[in-house]
Amino acid sequence: MACNANKTHLLRAIAKRGYATCPRPVGDISAVSVNVLENKLVVATADATVPVSRVSIVLGAGSRNEAYDTLGASHLLRLAGGLSTQNSSAFAIARNIQQVGGTLTTWGDREVVGYTVETTADNVETGLRYLQDLLQPAFKPWELKDNAKTLHNQLDAVTREQRAIELVHKAAFRTGLGNSIYIPRFQLGNLSTESLLHYVANTFSASRAAVVGVGIDNNTLSGFAQTLEFPSGGGKTASANYFGGDARKDTTGQRATVAVAGLGGSIANPKEALAFAVLEQAVGAGAATKRGNSSGLFGEAANSAGGSRPSSVRALNTSYSDAGLFGFVVSSEAKDIGKTVEFLVRGLKSGSVSEKDVARGKALLKARIISKYSSDGGLIKEIGRQAALSRNVLEADTLIAAIDGITQQQVQEAAKKVAGSKLSVGAIGNLENVPYASDLA
Repeated sequence: MACNANKTHLLRAIAKRGYATCPRPVGDISAVSVNVLENKLVVATADATVPVSRVSIVLGAGSRNEAYDTLGASHLLRLAGGLSTQNSSAFAIARNIQQVGGTLTTWGDREVVGYTVETTADNVETGLRYLQDLLQPAFKPWELKDNAKTLHNQLDAVTREQRAIELVHKAAFRTGLGNSIYIPRFQLGNLSTESLLHYVANTFSASRAAVVGVGIDNNTLSGFAQTLEFPSGGGKTASANYFGGDARKDTTGQRATVAVAGLGGSIANPKEALAFAVLEQAVGAGAATKRGNSSGLFGEAANSAGGSRPSSVRALNTSYSDAGLFGFVVSSEAKDIGKTVEFLVRGLKSGSVSEKDVARGKALLKARIISKYSSDGGLIKEIGRQAALSRNVLEADTLIAAIDGITQQQVQEAAKKVAGSKLSVGAIGNLENVPYASDLA
């Protein structure tokens, strides 16, 4: 029986990849239906391009809500997608979802944790049944112990670039948004069932959650959402405070990875957030071609620094509900990293963005948005995060029009905001030549 389930799952995965090669044009994207229930839970749906239904529960339970004694709780929530709940065992969840050719995945960031179930349209009830159970995790001690190796493997798989980004958040915000999305190693084995259930009670709130679907009727999903039971004591998220400074981790080797950032735009100010998104593409969000050079201001600054060429350099832009970071991430030989960082900071503080750069940034950003909205997998994450954080969802055409409305002056004002803020530095590797934030002022 298990063998047949695995075969069905593999064949469905192949079929989905085949369907995904035919994206829907922006103009043909079906409207996203959004409604808010009496308990303030947001429900959003869109039509699918393939006969697969996807439904997500997105919860405001990201790592920014962790206290010192619960650091890593959101990481364990992502892990809990494959563990037992108070109503179903881990075996029952895996077996019954696989028997209908479905999958259950988890994802998250500093603000949200999402659970997504994918099934064929005629088996969506099975997926919804076990998706509902995830609101009542059990965190059985023996299951947490059995998955300790999984946590170690996930931590070992974190790239140096991602570690530098985690460190620059720590330098910028200290706590809250400064909390890593990964569990600290000193917390491995220290988070008890009681502390995790307390974290769930404080973060699983209907007023900070959303139920979103692609390929499912809005009335059907709204009916499902009305049956969900949330803990009654959902707490409030503390406001983000920007500090700036340094967070560094020395390691052996001859390479270093450095992230430098200043104040960015928040989702609370949509126009400013879009201006920063355009700025990210304009100054260089990464190479446009495989093994190519990064275009824009950052690429030119890195090439002008001399020494060995950086192995990678790209803009860093993250927007949250009440704060944001903007800067760059660079990886290079340790002996040359200091000069490269200084050249990139000069570019970051110049605040100069040409009309040509803005036009290129708009085109690249629109292509990125079209790509997200053109696949069902990308669409459900996009509308899920929007619904949970802003309590509304913008359709692709609306976003494209808003991007067209961003002016060069708005992008330059975004660049000046970064230039005028205190910088934060997150670095990992051989840091002998990496300047401190105070040296970059």
